Amino acid sequence: MRNIVKGIIVLMILVACDSNRVFEEYKTIDPAGWHKDSVASFTVEIQDVEPGHNLYMNIRNQGNYPNSNLWLFLEVQSPDGQVLTDTVEYTLAEKTGKWTGSGIGDLFDNQFLYRQNVRFEQAGEYRFLIRQGMRAKQLKGIHDIGLRVEKQK
Repeated sequence: MRNIVKGIIVLMILVACDSNRVFEEYKTIDPAGWHKDSVASFTVEIQDVEPGHNLYMNIRNQGNYPNSNLWLFLEVQSPDGQVLTDTVEYTLAEKTGKWTGSGIGDLFDNQFLYRQNVRFEQAGEYRFLIRQGMRAKQLKGIHDIGLRVEKQK
């Protein structure tokens, strides 16, 4: 019981110290695979447009992921209806085959900087839509996809 209380206190301190975080969320991918038409959708409420923001892609892959990289198609919809589309590639394994990021067991966690010092033009609701951009119709081995938005320090 004492260890549980200590764990909860440590977790609360870590969360409280993350004061720059505006948004962070993960979407779990279907264990059967990430279908090329499936969309991970994130809705982010931006209230303070003054500071620059850093945007991160969070990717959790399993050890059975068959590739060393991951291509993503992104669409960002602003409150006024403007749409920005982008394609990005992230490396999940070194040339030696060693997975990047931190891992526990057969799950590896990476956080990649997507955009730095982004200036949102207006306050409101932004939608981030993410699709896998690999050749596989049903991409296996990606466990979660996430988005983090933080105020630039």
